[in-house]
Amino acid sequence: MQRKSFSEMTCPIARTLELVGEWWSILILRDCFAGIRRFDDFQASLGIGANTLTRRLNALVEAGMLERRPYSAHPPRHDYVLTRRGRDFRPVLLALLAFGNNELTPEGETVVIVDSTTGAQVDPVVVDRRSGLPLMEPRFRLAPGPAAKGATRERLESGRHELLRPMPDPTDAGPAT
Repeated sequence: MQRKSFSEMTCPIARTLELVGEWWSILILRDCFAGIRRFDDFQASLGIGANTLTRRLNALVEAGMLERRPYSAHPPRHDYVLTRRGRDFRPVLLALLAFGNNELTPEGETVVIVDSTTGAQVDPVVVDRRSGLPLMEPRFRLAPGPAAKGATRERLESGRHELLRPMPDPTDAGPAT
């Protein structure tokens, strides 16, 4: 089955998925943040086939997420280094880490984020870089950008979008009656 391309969609989430939506790509980026740079090291870390790894690395280089830097001419060998665009993917990986820890680790967490000063485990949230405030309503809302058209503009202007709304806890029974 041919994979659908999201490159022509105007949605920034769809376009991001076009770059890194294949799971190996996200794991390769995770490994880059962990300091892995070389083909053999990616292969050992991921247990991925050489052909699949070659395709994924080439796609990440083409997408501008990684840069290929030669370190040996004979035989030709390369390091794969995060670009600015690749480094900008860090918050996405941290959000995936937090979601996985919160929702998918019945056996316990294997990787946590801790405060280097206190050693206390932290609970990451997405915040506004300027104010440091969590991106939640009512302070923040989604709005159509300058390029928004048609259904996107209408959907965002309707105010029905829930991406920034605090989600109710389904285990909370509400007030006692």
